Amino acid sequence: MEVKISYDSKYWFLRNHKLFSTLSGSEMEAICLISNFKTAKKGEIIYFSHDDLQRVYSLKKGIIKIIGTNENGTETIKDILQAGDLFGQLTFDNSDSDEYAMAVSERVTVCSFSIDDFEKVIERNPLLALKYTKLVGLRFKRLENRYINLINKDVKTRLKIFLKDWADKESPGQKQQITFKNYLTHQDVASVICSTRQTVTQLFNDFKTQGLLDYNRSEITIFDVSKLN
Repeated sequence: MEVKISYDSKYWFLRNHKLFSTLSGSEMEAICLISNFKTAKKGEIIYFSHDDLQRVYSLKKGIIKIIGTNENGTETIKDILQAGDLFGQLTFDNSDSDEYAMAVSERVTVCSFSIDDFEKVIERNPLLALKYTKLVGLRFKRLENRYINLINKDVKTRLKIFLKDWADKESPGQKQQITFKNYLTHQDVASVICSTRQTVTQLFNDFKTQGLLDYNRSEITIFDVSKLN
């Protein structure tokens, strides 16, 4: 659902975003004018990759999952995104990818720009273009690493890597005990690491027995993140 947000709210959200933090006042005004905000409830779809009007999105609040589909209709969770992450049509070309974004948390708010408007801003600001390229590159690198892990690591190791990455997103740099909201089902996790729900559930129970973590439907506690190596 599209929502109206005051100019001040737009300005401070965009000013605090790592992508736009170095823009001048006049450049920020231009960004605010072309931005659009919308909200979604848990389970609602935010965008399809083949929408007629292509947009670049920044997640303002909440958690979403990017779900890819193949020619057989099989769905796989490609990524889990949090506040500040970018998604949508990120490469300014006609992508053949078939994916969509779905809200995972109870309430999600996103900021978006049409491809045409955003590309014009990028062209006028080389520093912004460089920062954008780096952010998009980091996301694609993370996905590349995940695919490499699928080939070279067993399921237990892949789950440990996923949990470590999840913890690092929730509390960057924390190496000891961390507790965070559990907004993914075991089926979600299984989809991300290419396993089955039964296997993921068994591994969670094994990790709990080993004293690596504790979990319930609302939260997960990892007692020592460094032990997930």
